[in-house]
Formats: sequence, structure tokens, C-alpha cells
Amino acid sequence: MDVNGLITKVTWKIEVLIDVGSTSKSMGLNGQVTKVTWRIENFSSIKAKTLCSENFTVDGSKWQLRIYPEGNNEDFLSIYLVVADSATLASGWTRYAHYGFAVIDQFDRENSKTLASKKEFNAIRPSRGFNLLPLTELHNPKRGYLLNDACLVEAYVFTGRTVDMISHEFIVKTDLDKRKTKEGDCVKAAIGNQKTTTTKPVEIINPSPTLAIELEQPAEADMNTFFTSLESELSNSRIVYSKEEAKEALAKINEALNMTPVDLNDSGKFCPLKQAFMILASFDGSSTTLTIKQMNELLGLEERLKELTNRAAKAVQDKNQLTAKESIKRTMTRSLESSLIRYKEVETEVKQVDQILAALHEEVVEAQKKREKMLAERNGIYKSCKEIKMKLDALGKEWAVYEATARVGEEEEKSVEAEWGRIKDFISSINGKI
Repeated sequence: MDVNGLITKVTWKIEVLIDVGSTSKSMGLNGQVTKVTWRIENFSSIKAKTLCSENFTVDGSKWQLRIYPEGNNEDFLSIYLVVADSATLASGWTRYAHYGFAVIDQFDRENSKTLASKKEFNAIRPSRGFNLLPLTELHNPKRGYLLNDACLVEAYVFTGRTVDMISHEFIVKTDLDKRKTKEGDCVKAAIGNQKTTTTKPVEIINPSPTLAIELEQPAEADMNTFFTSLESELSNSRIVYSKEEAKEALAKINEALNMTPVDLNDSGKFCPLKQAFMILASFDGSSTTLTIKQMNELLGLEERLKELTNRAAKAVQDKNQLTAKESIKRTMTRSLESSLIRYKEVETEVKQVDQILAALHEEVVEAQKKREKMLAERNGIYKSCKEIKMKLDALGKEWAVYEATARVGEEEEKSVEAEWGRIKDFISSINGKI
């Protein structure tokens, strides 16, 4: 199956690192520290919001991992531990677990990003997890979180309550110190020798539990014994391949060489070449015209081809990362240019507003002066009117005297005019007699 049009390989592995019940019975401790390894290829191309793992069992309880490749509403790679069968459990159920997650730095394991906690799970909170790693750091090509675009995630689960087993030191030293006492591989697809499975998107809230086939986990000693005996048996019954089979093997190699190293690496066709090189290694070349040097070079091609395909894949990844960075750079440059243009526009608008404010300030100052002048004039008019009013009030008080005097003067004027008329009449009569 594919995810968003891509075949997504997943390596799924379960290991029992420490069986506390068997190693610490005298201390009254129980439980197992179980490690789950989840390797997801083509990680950067996955568009699904949520990836759900298959179910796995720890001390009889079923669990599931849930990954948010683009973050759970934040720019972080988010990882959660989920009670897989929560929908079918009885009311009031609870589970307790110490758990830790790691995104492995495949350049240097000790630089891996880890977080651990211990929580109770119930119907209200059937999942617990972290925003584990910023997406910018996840996609940083200088770190090994996405080596060849493969993300390696590890989860550690311990259901005992009495001791804290999981820490950063425990996680990063697990493979280095070989702490395993019992382990079982449940590999669903591994690079070069497994079937392809699918990491599929699911609903985030209360998804239906994924059905998983629980396989009996063989002890590591049993596995080593089996494969050692198998190797010995095959070595003792070594098959000598015919010239025709060698030609067919050579034809397969030639067909692969007609592909580009990148296509050969991406197509998954390199792994079948192992069988072809095995045939050539077991082929009796004495019946051919090949020299010993040519035969040795032919047998050494497997490692050289593998190296070249890996180098080609790394080169393409680096080129794609550069292309992505160039795209980001162009986007940021356009954004910066747009911001600069807007800045200049705003700067011009600010200057225009400053000019308007300056002109308004001058008008305000002039208006203020005019107002002060008018206020002074108003105050002068008020003072003058008040003085005139005071004079009118004083004149009003003397008005009766002036009226009486005026009436006397008027009577006197009439008396004088009458007397004046009589004198005129007298003179006129005299003039007629002389």
C-alpha cells in the first residue's frame, strides 16, 4: 500500500530489554521494560496528520504509538502512547506506565532527543505524550534525525510502579550496553529484506483500536542458535551454480546497472541483487575466460554498487534539501522585499502626515493669536461699556434736577421771546410815526 502516492517502508520491532519480574523477585519488583522501534521512510513526503503504529503488548496490556509528523497544532514532532483497546475496556479502568520516547540522531545516538514520564491512563485520558522535537530541528540536515529521509523513533514502556527505569541515559545507552535479557523481533518490513507495509492516516480522536497478531517472542539465544546452525548447514551443502545461472545473475546485475543509482536505490531492486552476487560468488569460473582479477572485481561489485547507490541517494537528498532551502530563501526574500516596499510607503505617508500636522500647527498658532487678540478686544469693549454704564447710572440719578432746570429755562426762554416780541412791536410802531 502507499501513503499519499508513496510506498512507505516501516521497520517495526519489539524487544523486551529487562524482565524485572525475573531479575528482581527478591526486591518485590514486577514488570517488563519493553522497547519498540519504529523506522519510517519517505518521512518528509508523508501528508497524513496522524500515523498510528500496530498494537503491542506489555505485561498483558495492549498499547499503541501515535505520531503527528507535522505536529499536534504546534510546530513540533509529537509522539503519544495510547491504550489501544480503551474502547472495549470496562468502565472505570485505569493503567499506569513509565514511558519514554526518542527520536534517534542517526549520526550520534547520544545526541538523540528523548523525553520520559510516568502517568496514569484512564477513559478520560487514554493517551499521553509530548511535543518532542521542533520541526526545524527535525529537518536540519546537520542532524541525523532524517537520515536518507528515514525517521527512527523508539518508545520504552514499563508498567511497574515501584521504580523509575526509563531515562535519557537508559535510552541512549540501550544498544551500546546490550542490556537485553530477552527480546523478540516482530519485523513487519526492514530495509532490503522485508515486505512493505503502510503507515496510514487515522482519525485523531478515539480511533478504533488496530487489530494486531500477537506472535510468541523467541528468546535471543534460540534465534542465534537457529541461524548459526542454518549458516553451518548451508555452508556444508554449498551449491555450485552453473554457467547459465551465472549468466542470468549477470544479466540481472546488468539490468540494474541500466538504471541510475538513485532509481536503483529508490526502487528497492538492489536487495534482489544479493542473490545474483551470491550465485556469482558460488559460480565455478574455471569454465569461463574470466581472469582471477576480473572475477575478484566482479565479486567486489556488490559493496561498491551499494555504496554508490547510498551516495547517490544522499546526494539527491542534499540537492533536494538545497532546493527546499532555495525555495524558502526565495519566499523569505520576496517577503522581505514586500516588507521593504511597504516600509517606504509608510515612511512617505508618515512624512505627509507630519507636513499636514505642521501646517495645522501653524494654523492653530495663528488662530490662537487671533483668539487672544479678540479676547483683548472683547475685554476692552466690556471695560468701556461698563464705564459708560456707570456714567449713565450717575446721570440717571441727576436727571430730575436737569429736567427741572430745563423746564425753568424753557419758561424763561418763552418769557424772553414774548418780551422780545413786544419790543419789536414797539419799535415797529415808532418807525411808522417818525
